[in-house]
Amino acid sequence: MNVKPLADRVLISPAPAEEKTVAGIIIPDTAKEKPLKGKVVAVGDGTKDEKMVLKAGDEVLYGKYAGTEIEIDDEKYLIMRQSDVLAILA
Repeated sequence: MNVKPLADRVLISPAPAEEKTVAGIIIPDTAKEKPLKGKVVAVGDGTKDEKMVLKAGDEVLYGKYAGTEIEIDDEKYLIMRQSDVLAILA
């Protein structure tokens, strides 16, 4: 895969959704919550007004409805603006 986001956009690989609850109940695909964290795969160069603070490899939290889902080589990714990322996980 060779994708380079433009401007202040980032490409994120979402973390897998939870398969079981604490009690061991298996969650069907239709009831799984959309994951809210993932790993940054690629970043743009930023804009003249906003420099890019994220880098590839960062674990991040993002909003529930942030980004656009895309599929590359049968894998799902999210592409979103840097401002849609809420936090970097340490």
